[in-house]
Amino acid sequence: MQHPKNPLAQTIIQLCKAKQIEHIVISPGSRNAPLTIGFSNDDFFNSYSIVDERCAGFFALGMAQKTRKPVALVCTSGSALLNYYPAIAEAFYSHIPLVVLSADRPKYLVGIGDGQTINQKDVYKNHILYSANLKLNIDNSFSDQDDDEPAIIKNIENKIERFLGIKQELQQENEIEINKALNKAIQKSGPVHINVPFDEPLYELVDTLSVKPKVVQLDANSTKIDDYIFNECLDEWNSAAKKMILVGVNYPNDIEQKWLDDLAKDNSIIVFTETTSNLHHENFFPSIDKLIAPLDDEDFKALQPDILVTFGGLIVSKKIKAFLRKYQPKQHWHIGEGQANDTFFKLEKHLEIHPNTFFENLLSETTHYVKSDYKPLWEKVKMRRAEKHVEYVKQIPFSDFKVFEAVFKYLPNDSVLQLSNSSTVRYAQLFDLNPTLEVFCNRGTSGIDGSTSTAVGFAMASKKQTTLITGDLSFLYDSNALWNNYIPNDFRIIIINNQGGGIFRILPGNKDSENFDRYFETKHNLTAKHLCKMYNFEYDSASTEKQLKLQLKSFFETSDVPKLLEIFTPRTINDDVLLEYFKFIR
Repeated sequence: MQHPKNPLAQTIIQLCKAKQIEHIVISPGSRNAPLTIGFSNDDFFNSYSIVDERCAGFFALGMAQKTRKPVALVCTSGSALLNYYPAIAEAFYSHIPLVVLSADRPKYLVGIGDGQTINQKDVYKNHILYSANLKLNIDNSFSDQDDDEPAIIKNIENKIERFLGIKQELQQENEIEINKALNKAIQKSGPVHINVPFDEPLYELVDTLSVKPKVVQLDANSTKIDDYIFNECLDEWNSAAKKMILVGVNYPNDIEQKWLDDLAKDNSIIVFTETTSNLHHENFFPSIDKLIAPLDDEDFKALQPDILVTFGGLIVSKKIKAFLRKYQPKQHWHIGEGQANDTFFKLEKHLEIHPNTFFENLLSETTHYVKSDYKPLWEKVKMRRAEKHVEYVKQIPFSDFKVFEAVFKYLPNDSVLQLSNSSTVRYAQLFDLNPTLEVFCNRGTSGIDGSTSTAVGFAMASKKQTTLITGDLSFLYDSNALWNNYIPNDFRIIIINNQGGGIFRILPGNKDSENFDRYFETKHNLTAKHLCKMYNFEYDSASTEKQLKLQLKSFFETSDVPKLLEIFTPRTINDDVLLEYFKFIR
């Protein structure tokens, strides 16, 4: 097997292999040639070529979302790595491990007007777990000066001993930095950046490795709760009559069922779940907005918890955030090894352990349930809301709301559902989804910019069929996601095309003006039909309820190419249908 001649490239590749980083997403370029050659020539790695760096970033994020292991991104110098930034920010707030390997010009070529050159050092500093800025190899000459050695003398005959010493020091420094970055991505589950300066020549190959980098092992994680803190939690838990558990973004099957069953038995506990929580129990409370949107002041006071326990990622529901900020719990505990957000301005404790460990410790020591009518009261409300929901759906015209109701009924069991942001994930919150589905959405920054690319990356890494439900603007924004040679034939996209940013019609403001149409709703007449032809997707469409149900019957069947279904809904009635829903279920 041939290797890049560059020792720094060899070092990075060997350490990635040692850390079991198998998936490498490469955006074509020249400055990153040593890394591209090394990764693509080594059968240990699975390498993917994605031209558009923004799409590549989200494609890698989707793979890491599925595998829960770091995925590496490799790009050339200049603006290329800036196009990764949306995905890096999403990974930072969603705790998804990515490793950016950006090729750079040597320091002496930065800031002098050389082409494809920007200031790459610490470029992601506000949204990264670690930035490693590597030093240039000193190899065949002294023309490549080290950052800290501005006056390396070129007389090799007189300074050979110093030269070899500096070369070894640089190699050791680079190894330490690479190890730190990769270990941080693995242990803290987030993005890291390794900036790699390469001087020419870039394409030279060798048959034998010239370096053998030291592998620094991961630190052992401690998951023990301090006895004093635990006993304090236990006392407060066992005396509180109103306990609320709110679960944000959560991986499927991440919480042991026996703890969920124990929580469901306790009448002093309400468990609120979201579509992205991937937690299901008949005694839990999904569809939060459906329950709380119609409440008045007296109702909110009755729902106000003594203790709020949160775990998982970020919360979708604006209504639950508004409620808990105004009617604050007496205390808020967050459980989890990642960051604890003081979302409700009442955070008292952050227990940095896995929720399974927390519930194992807490519930095994709970000898009795507090007498309470907290959950029974709200179960009655939940039941009434469900009845009104069914009644409402039967009477509404064909609209976005009607489309979601139909689509969710046809999604295959044991498949993956990827949701785009904005109105799509919020509509999904109003329905009780099939519990066999695995549901994902980019909720770290909640942007529409990479939903399709993320879904494609996830689908490529998954053995299950993946369906993306998205809006028209979100899809068109990320249409380069289909410029991809790795899309499985069972991948499905459903676009709800309401000819603009329909969510803006729901928000306050004058929605019947030219200014609104152009600058907020962004009204358009575009479709995905010609994109499907260009990218070899099977295309179908529907604009009535009858057409939609007919298309859905066969949409998920086996096919030789991926499929896309575009559903056209009336632009000007969707907002009224949704707003009337909350009045109807009151």
